[in-house]
Amino acid sequence: MVAREWRGRDLTQGPIASALLLFAIPTLASNILQSLNGSINAIWVGRFLGAQALAATANANITMFLMFSVVFGFGMASTVMIAQAVGRGDLDAARRAFGSAVGFCTLLGLVVATGGWIGAPALLRLLATPAEAFDLALVYLRVIFVAMPASLLSVMMMMGLRGTGDARTPLIFMFVSVGVDLVLNPVLILGLGPIPAMGIGGSAAATAAAGVVSLIGLVLYTYAKDLPLRLRGRELAYLRPAPDQMRVLFGKGLPMGLQMIVMSASGLVMIGLVNREGFLVTAAYGAAQQIWTYLQMPAMAMGAAVSAMAAQNIGAGRWDRIGRITGYGMGYLLLITGTMVAVILLFHAPLLALFLGRNEAAIAAAWHMQLLASWSFVLFGGTMILFGVMRANGVVVRPLLILVFTLFAVRLGFYHLGYPHLGADALWLSFPAGSASSFLLAGLVYLQGGWRKAKLLVPVDEEECRESINAESEPAGRIVPAG
Repeated sequence: MVAREWRGRDLTQGPIASALLLFAIPTLASNILQSLNGSINAIWVGRFLGAQALAATANANITMFLMFSVVFGFGMASTVMIAQAVGRGDLDAARRAFGSAVGFCTLLGLVVATGGWIGAPALLRLLATPAEAFDLALVYLRVIFVAMPASLLSVMMMMGLRGTGDARTPLIFMFVSVGVDLVLNPVLILGLGPIPAMGIGGSAAATAAAGVVSLIGLVLYTYAKDLPLRLRGRELAYLRPAPDQMRVLFGKGLPMGLQMIVMSASGLVMIGLVNREGFLVTAAYGAAQQIWTYLQMPAMAMGAAVSAMAAQNIGAGRWDRIGRITGYGMGYLLLITGTMVAVILLFHAPLLALFLGRNEAAIAAAWHMQLLASWSFVLFGGTMILFGVMRANGVVVRPLLILVFTLFAVRLGFYHLGYPHLGADALWLSFPAGSASSFLLAGLVYLQGGWRKAKLLVPVDEEECRESINAESEPAGRIVPAG
């Protein structure tokens, strides 16, 4: 299909190093800003409401990550479908994939929000949430669940836009979200003027409001700027999940989502084990976890950028560029994450004090955790790069199996074997043990090369697609190669 007016970034032409970096930096910045929502909450909660409330948010946030994992896989599957369609110049196929994903995500968000509100107490009990933090965690979690549909839909839309090569628009609206959160957090926690003090519920309400405002702005901006994935007229029917699109979304999206759920489940098990070490260790882990979130950001951002870039090139048949995309992704990841680890270890005291105030015992415990585990995120990042490239060609089961084995058999096995000898240190050392195993296995699968023979298997009806393009006469409905 002939490509005409296209406003996304063409990632199939030109120098790879600069294109990947320019695409990845906004994605990284967007992910860091997203993490700021949680960190801002933690700072306000920890400083104004105390370590007890901070422990409550730590237990609630790991549960929220599990909920977001439900939609992550479908978002990544749609991103790959959109990127491959863009690579071969088929805008209608990209819009079909986007519409089905958004429609399904909307329904899913409503189900998750309802189930989450009802099941929040059971989830927190499953986590062995300390009794001192249970009631606060329940209030926080339930308020967040109210905004779940808007939050999940924002994530889906942003992932779809990145599939077109547009990392700038998601960054703009992440700024909006963080800005709203910054303003509302202290106002709703402490109360201002006629607004009553809401405590920890105010922190959750601020995050929820930020997500809703950002989503509304993103939708309005998409239509105002006539971005490639906007749906108009007959295209609005694409919001009804189509069976052929859903087969691909489920076939590829479920294993991708299960990857995140496996990571989340491992996190749930870890927080449960941490909780058994006592309230002080739980609070320290909550602070360390906030900082580790930032260490994961380069891995997730570069993995997403590499995946989108590789998918566009696979769609365009440019296999000659895939190896170099992987290499540059690895190099950038090592540089960025390595620098961040060094900075975090050098300035650990003031960073941890942001979350723990003057609680010296908790700061010392959190610093010990960081010293043992932080460097493992470099290996974690390398694994995400390799998984991202393989995912771009629809290979999703082998990465899932690797994660299941390393996060449960290796990490938990290390903990259970090491705990009698190392005590709580076995928890923190299990991070590098699992990450090293994941990287080694992912490297072996990548070098073996069988993943290159896979197919995404996106159903394409060429005659239907041609008729749809001919029925659209407005210039914005046509694609041309960028550059």
